[in-house]
Amino acid sequence: MAQNHIRSAATRNGSNGAGEKRSPGRPRSEESRRSILHSTVKLLKQQGGFPELSIEAIAADANVGKTTVYRWWPTKAALVADAFSASADDELRFPNTGSVQKDMSLQMRQLIRIFRSKRGKVVAALIAGGQSDPELIEAFRDRFLWPRRKQAYQTLQRGIDRGELPEDCDLDLILDSLYGPIYMRFLIRHDKLDESFADEICGLVLQGLKRQSQD
Repeated sequence: MAQNHIRSAATRNGSNGAGEKRSPGRPRSEESRRSILHSTVKLLKQQGGFPELSIEAIAADANVGKTTVYRWWPTKAALVADAFSASADDELRFPNTGSVQKDMSLQMRQLIRIFRSKRGKVVAALIAGGQSDPELIEAFRDRFLWPRRKQAYQTLQRGIDRGELPEDCDLDLILDSLYGPIYMRFLIRHDKLDESFADEICGLVLQGLKRQSQD
């Protein structure tokens, strides 16, 4: 009975009964992390601008402390870039259909769908804010752009291995030629941006390369 009383008192005092205290603060849970990411995208959609967004507002919406946010993300830019990247990760994975043109076209169609959705406001805010904030555009490149570009390299390399593309083709030039027009129409809005545009670009760029490899 006395031992049970001692054990109960130790538990109330933050000890495990063996002289060891539990570490202070709540453990960082995956649930809290997902909540922060979700709140970030949600508030960006509502506010439509990076400067207006605050860590305090994100923490309040996610029902976590401000310090919890900073445990995972050192800056607001890193958080916003990660939040958008996480929201689009599954949708923007590259398929492997056996055709480089189809693989690229399907992924580009998904990107256009995202740009045309409410999440397009998040991308616009990241790119616009990044023109005057080097930290923001660097976070966008490192946390969203480069991970997908690495996947795109692998997709194009499969096309090279299958003989669909020339062995000596410039992968960066190909990707800039494929995705540049999408970002152009998305940001400048000089012409409509729909999913069929992805097929047109892929036909123009990749079919041209395919003809080049057959010459």
